[in-house]
Amino acid sequence: MSQHSPVVEKVPITRVHPEPVDLPNQLQTEPERIWPELNKETAFHGLAGDIVKTIEPHTEADPAAILLQFLGFAGACIGRGPHYRVEGDRHYPNLFVVLVGESAKGRKGTSMGRVRQVFEMIDDTFARQCIHSGLSSGEGLIWAVRDETDDDPGISDKRLLVAESEFAGLLRVMRREGNIISRVVRDAWDRGDLGVMTKKFSTRATGAHISIVGHITADELTRYLDRTEAANGFANRFLFIAVKRSKCLPHGGSLQESELKPLAQRLAATIESAKYIGQVTMRPDTASLWEEVYPELSEGKLGLYGAVTGRSEAQVIRLALIYALLDEKNQIGIKHLRAALAIWDYADESARYVFGDATGDPIKDTIVTALRGDSDGLTRTNISRLFNRHVTADRIGIALDSLRKAGLAFAEKSETEGRPVEVWKHK
Repeated sequence: MSQHSPVVEKVPITRVHPEPVDLPNQLQTEPERIWPELNKETAFHGLAGDIVKTIEPHTEADPAAILLQFLGFAGACIGRGPHYRVEGDRHYPNLFVVLVGESAKGRKGTSMGRVRQVFEMIDDTFARQCIHSGLSSGEGLIWAVRDETDDDPGISDKRLLVAESEFAGLLRVMRREGNIISRVVRDAWDRGDLGVMTKKFSTRATGAHISIVGHITADELTRYLDRTEAANGFANRFLFIAVKRSKCLPHGGSLQESELKPLAQRLAATIESAKYIGQVTMRPDTASLWEEVYPELSEGKLGLYGAVTGRSEAQVIRLALIYALLDEKNQIGIKHLRAALAIWDYADESARYVFGDATGDPIKDTIVTALRGDSDGLTRTNISRLFNRHVTADRIGIALDSLRKAGLAFAEKSETEGRPVEVWKHK
């Protein structure tokens, strides 16, 4: 859907996967990844685009990082009023965004600081009371937006933006037995009605409007995002955005607050207006475009890449909703949908860049890595030796069949002096 061809810059990336079975140490041969390209002309629409274009020359932060965090902050600030209906579900303007980049060189923190500066100028209450970090438990997340009870006044403003500069910590915590944070986060994205009933904790939260902006490195993401969280839908509620330093500014930027003030005033008025819009619909001409792109968006994909991009239709709708609200419209127009699609293209390419053809299954991933590094291919005997014969032939057969169906491997018959030999190659 992007209107521009991918850039030619190629950056290798090393991935580390969880290993539930004992596998031999091997030299990992990774393919080069093509860095994703954001269609700025389309994605920099309206007020969001004006703000990003004003900030971008004065920071080393990636423009994609500024834009996605701005949309996340804006949706969080607007709150749980405007929504878009899809059958019986309501989609509100809350996003879960994770920036994926090098620890210090990605300028992830710089980009968040710039965005937060704008929102401190327009709504100091939101910046002070509704932005928190340190997400470590489901109970803690519920408590931050809890309902009133006889003994507790609760939280009246149910807007909450969780800003996690160390998102890897959240993924590590989720591995602890009994931790309910994964389920609570999924409920926060879906409905905003949260609760858990235990002897020690029975607090509930209804109508919560929770957004999450996180930062992580690619190695941390692929190390700590295990198959359970990929499979249960936790991962695909997030937009994973590859980011890097955009330029070198030895003396920093020279952006003056006076340059941001007119934009901040526009944003303040826009957000105040958007809070009262209510239900948002789609223009008829936009609906035609949606019908055209929907089949591709809703088509399932395999592997970890497929798992983290499996909620594409809903993500596009939420992005388009925020763009429409920033235009103070109660209908999603073509420019809003195209901007949302441009962002989704970038998120989709980012996921492919980070996860590649990883399946999340250590046996399959070991086979794919070995096939990729041997152009002559491997026989089943060779493949069995990858695991020091500790994996049964049946398990290897199932893995190979799955890789064939996924388009990651294929088998050929190799003629020998005796019977033909089956040779597997990377596709």
